[in-house]
Amino acid sequence: MKIIQLLPELKVGGVERGTVDLSDHLVKLGHDSAVISAGGQLVNILNNHGAKHYQLPIAKKNIRALSQINNLKKIYLDFQPDIIHVRSRFPAWINYYALKNFQGNKPIVISTFHGLYSKPFYSKSMSYADEIIAISQTVKDYILENYSVDTSNLHLIYRGCDLNEFNTTPLSQEWNEAWFNEFPQTRNKIILNLPGRITSWKGIESFVDLLSQLDTSRFHGIIPGPVASNKRNYFSSLNKLIKQKGLTDHLSFCGARPDIADVYKISDIVMNLSSKPEPFGRTIIEAAACGCHVMGWDRGGVKESIQSINPDGLVEYGNIRMFVKQIDKVLASSPPESIPEQFTKECLVNATMNVYELALSKAS
Repeated sequence: MKIIQLLPELKVGGVERGTVDLSDHLVKLGHDSAVISAGGQLVNILNNHGAKHYQLPIAKKNIRALSQINNLKKIYLDFQPDIIHVRSRFPAWINYYALKNFQGNKPIVISTFHGLYSKPFYSKSMSYADEIIAISQTVKDYILENYSVDTSNLHLIYRGCDLNEFNTTPLSQEWNEAWFNEFPQTRNKIILNLPGRITSWKGIESFVDLLSQLDTSRFHGIIPGPVASNKRNYFSSLNKLIKQKGLTDHLSFCGARPDIADVYKISDIVMNLSSKPEPFGRTIIEAAACGCHVMGWDRGGVKESIQSINPDGLVEYGNIRMFVKQIDKVLASSPPESIPEQFTKECLVNATMNVYELALSKAS
């Protein structure tokens, strides 16, 4: 098979990481793999495992990007893909118009809904596919409710965690020492971890509220995640809130962490407190694979993963008081030793290959 994946860019992120993982799997199976994007730091990984990368400026939703339709056609004619796998709405529109009146063998289109996309016309591009993948039951239900699709062409494939990276291998003494040198305030504390980039819908205010109701002689909160330049004002407002709550010495922002798997392992509970339902919630699965307790609101994709790992970790949305009570119950239970198979990278790539083969069999 010849497969092209299409997405805005290849910077670090869940969608991007999944794209690279799938490409690596395809190459190992002897297929031809290519990715079209505006580029990013993961391009080198693609090149190293033998895939091809075509760089097109399709990350920004503007006229210049729309002008890439003809360039996209040229790539398709050059690579001659059997399958085009689109992973984002705007690139899906460019793909849609590139394939209109396409001269040559028209490839099969697969789309993956990575989010709970809004209903307007703009999002319909993701439904213009021969087969559609939903990353959770939550997303699948949302697609059926809001888009006109054939249920026989809709497939549930959870995002996959790489167990080579996220596992229960013990922390090294050197890493432990380095951590406590950097964050001495976490020593001899129960560490509560809310990973994610610093943005308003990630539930950081709820995390601050939660910590304000806990015994801070026992607990310390950490937030590993980057602060984008356009989020500096929001970050400043968070620090003011933390100071007002008297939590400056009890909550630490850790910045972006390339060693996030080790940060999970040093943590006692990893949480997801997003203010809107998550389509999946990758950090919960990664943390559980590292043997960490997980907790979150009882809704969205987070509910699906925690339900299958530790149902006691689910709390009614917005109920901070109940969350406080549930923490000790979760800590008293055994931490997860592994994650269900459906949340592994191996399951993800194998199930995606099955969708590709199904689509090709329908077309033959």
